[in-house]
Amino acid sequence: MPDSGKPSVLIIGGGIAGLAAGCYAQMSGLDSRILEKHVLPGGCCTAWSREGYIFDYCIEWLIGTAPGNEANQIWRELGALDGKEITNFEVFNRVVGEDGREVRFYHDPDRLERHLLALSPGDARLIKSFCRDLRRFLDLEVFPFLKPPPLKTLPEKLAVLREVLPSLLLFWRNSARRMADFSAKFEDPLLRRGFPNVFFQDHEQFPLLPYLYNIACAHHGNAGIPEGGSLGLARSIEDRYTGLGGEISYRARVRRILVEDGRAVGVELKNGTRHHADHVISACDGYTTIYRLLGGEYTTPELDKLYGELLHKPEAVYPSMMSVFVGVDVELPPDTPHSTTYLLSAQESAQLPRVMQDSLVVQLRSRYWPGCAPPGKSLFHCTYFSDFGYWRELRTRNRREYWAQKRKAADFVRAFLAERHPEIGGRIDVVDVATPTTNHRYTGNHNGSILGWIGFTEADDLATRLVNRQRMRLPGLAGFSMAGQWIGGGGLIKAASSGRFAIQFLCEELGIPFRAWESPDDQPWRPEMLGHLPQLDVRPMQLTEEA
Repeated sequence: MPDSGKPSVLIIGGGIAGLAAGCYAQMSGLDSRILEKHVLPGGCCTAWSREGYIFDYCIEWLIGTAPGNEANQIWRELGALDGKEITNFEVFNRVVGEDGREVRFYHDPDRLERHLLALSPGDARLIKSFCRDLRRFLDLEVFPFLKPPPLKTLPEKLAVLREVLPSLLLFWRNSARRMADFSAKFEDPLLRRGFPNVFFQDHEQFPLLPYLYNIACAHHGNAGIPEGGSLGLARSIEDRYTGLGGEISYRARVRRILVEDGRAVGVELKNGTRHHADHVISACDGYTTIYRLLGGEYTTPELDKLYGELLHKPEAVYPSMMSVFVGVDVELPPDTPHSTTYLLSAQESAQLPRVMQDSLVVQLRSRYWPGCAPPGKSLFHCTYFSDFGYWRELRTRNRREYWAQKRKAADFVRAFLAERHPEIGGRIDVVDVATPTTNHRYTGNHNGSILGWIGFTEADDLATRLVNRQRMRLPGLAGFSMAGQWIGGGGLIKAASSGRFAIQFLCEELGIPFRAWESPDDQPWRPEMLGHLPQLDVRPMQLTEEA
């Protein structure tokens, strides 16, 4: 990096965490450069295009889309929402059982209660309990995103404590009770299976707390979808970063982190070139960072447990995801549900390659934001949790069978949609399939995981301690820190917040003030701001005549 006299920072990874770290570095008077292996910013928060459709891979809802909270402040500082309209829905998700019965999870607690009671009067006690707690969550905003706990002053800690104390029992009760245990008590089989799928797929280890919090956010318009979708969010932050004077290099794959006398001094790229800086922040895959880029030389027993033991436990890490995009030459009615989780029969599950939860999520993405489908057309995004190892083995050892299984998934989804939306029969423009190995190839995420550590697990607790006790650093290595979903937790706002934390810790170390201010937000969002969208190496399924 050029010698400007300012402290310099190299950031590995141009996902949301890396982009956020870069923005806050620039605002705080540092010189920074982001090195990204892909040709696009955003990491998993991305999209690609084909035949006029934009296949939006990530955002299903975004915490922080309404003003007046810490999450929104971060997005405003990063320019992520500049000039954008926000789409909100009255239903968080719809779940349809094998028998065709459906439950709609309205975010309004009164409407939700009436709907659930009409479905199952015999479950009144559980229904009223859930909705009563949801009402109490509507008035809470106690999740900190702006400053890491070790940097909070005593008055700030006391202020948080005063806010939390009146609701301490509410938090304790809903963080101690797993959704799986709560939902198992329902008499109605649809509610029993439906409640764990409020977040589209079953987040098996979650307690009630995140469900209540996110539904409450949606009620306030604070869990909407920004215009431009996932890549639009990343592009806006990229624009903010470069506008602040930051540099980003694409197709820059880091081979190793350079260390001299116990201090990170730069990186070496795969092509052999070296880049030096005063500080290095890794905002990419955690295992890759610690055991490959650093050769496993800077660990602790906790880190070894996290990445040597818990990383391989299914209950600790989010699974990978299978995605099937279907573009159709039909503009579906505006009252078509935007998101539905279909609970599959055993026969249906047997036809869907390596489905893990006997369910399929169908989202009408063309309702999320205008421009992701050509005028007069519609776009579906269909997903399910799947087994990375299965797809990796196929792609490595039997490429022909790999493509055959992709086609099998595509054919199932096409027939599934046509059965439920007869008007699209014979009018499908494009089908695109991304397997878990696609995610891994383009992001480097361990086993193609979509969010890293599952929240509210032992792994999540260990990662949190790395922030609170080790300040996102590794023992024995100066001039280095980590950010992103493998250190700060999954979800886009947590990724952005972790980038903010990393620079706050660095500013404290350097003895300089941390600075942040909102983006001017002085221009409307335009689709062309997405820039050129590549057609990723995701072979489109050749269409056959519809039955």
